[in-house]
Amino acid sequence: MIIHRYLIREILKPLLVVLSILVILFTSYGAESFLSDAVNALLPTNMIVQLVGLRTLIALDVLIPIALYLSVVLAFGRMWSDSEFAAMFALGFGPARVMGVVVAFSSCVALVVGGLSLFARPWAYEHRHELADLAAASLNTNDMEAGTFYSDSPGHRVIFIERRAGRAAPGQDVFVQLNFGGSTRIIYARSAQEVPDAGLDGSELRFTDAHVYDIGRAEHGSDLVLNVKDLVLRIPNPEIRPPGYSSNAASTAHLASSDSAADIAEFQWRLSTSWSTLLLAMLAVPLSRSTPRQHKHGKLGAAILLYVGYYFLYDSTVTWVRNGGLPAFPGVWLAPALLAGALIAALLGPTLRSRRKAA
Repeated sequence: MIIHRYLIREILKPLLVVLSILVILFTSYGAESFLSDAVNALLPTNMIVQLVGLRTLIALDVLIPIALYLSVVLAFGRMWSDSEFAAMFALGFGPARVMGVVVAFSSCVALVVGGLSLFARPWAYEHRHELADLAAASLNTNDMEAGTFYSDSPGHRVIFIERRAGRAAPGQDVFVQLNFGGSTRIIYARSAQEVPDAGLDGSELRFTDAHVYDIGRAEHGSDLVLNVKDLVLRIPNPEIRPPGYSSNAASTAHLASSDSAADIAEFQWRLSTSWSTLLLAMLAVPLSRSTPRQHKHGKLGAAILLYVGYYFLYDSTVTWVRNGGLPAFPGVWLAPALLAGALIAALLGPTLRSRRKAA
């Protein structure tokens, strides 16, 4: 039991470090992509934090398996380099018992990953879609920056301000396009400013020296051109509709009974993440094997390349099943099956080589 706890502790230490680094890097990248979006420049900080947090939660079923995989490679590579395994084997604690500890620990991690994929992933996607629709409807003209086109997701309104002295200052050379019914209204004004306390269901813009173009898009629609000195226009907030169906946000129970290719791909992904976690951790054991003179991280580069190849295949199978290029069987399971084959080859390789030499 002392050796069991020691092995788990040696895996757990780099696991926490590697996972923390991966989460920080992914979260930073996600925050940057949201902040660079013109729409999100208008959002409150708490909404951006929620969007980034949901995106990170969705990615955990990928980040945790690679963190565990690299942690086993790092921990066991050091132990091989320091001849700790040689001492364990001399005491009767053989490779099979070492693998047993890895299987037991990684099985617990795999259960966590499976729970995230089956339950947390659809919940996070559902709330992410809701927040994205709310973000598109939350355009506040006072916060708009000059030189950027702002549009809601349905494309009902587009606003562009060419110049502005600062936040809430009047905009200069303002372009507004509104699509409603079968008509399009385009307004180009020398200046525009939001009217305070216009109401909760929208905003009011006061235009100065405005040119208004009403363009009828229907077959018998009529066009209208107006030049006005002063114009106050109410811009209602777009209706926030429930997000459409998405396989990513669907419940696992619904996916299990669906025959849609997209639903099958998503369902198989959720089921296979826990198996990938277990197989990757087991594969890391033979990959970490090295000689005492070899650098303790000498196998890390090869391990990373192998994982990149596996993840590319894993992600590709999801796309192939979703697009109908790969049947439901083997479907996404093709990638874990090939990974299991690589694990068997890695475990039996040294035995076969030794027998060949003996012969």
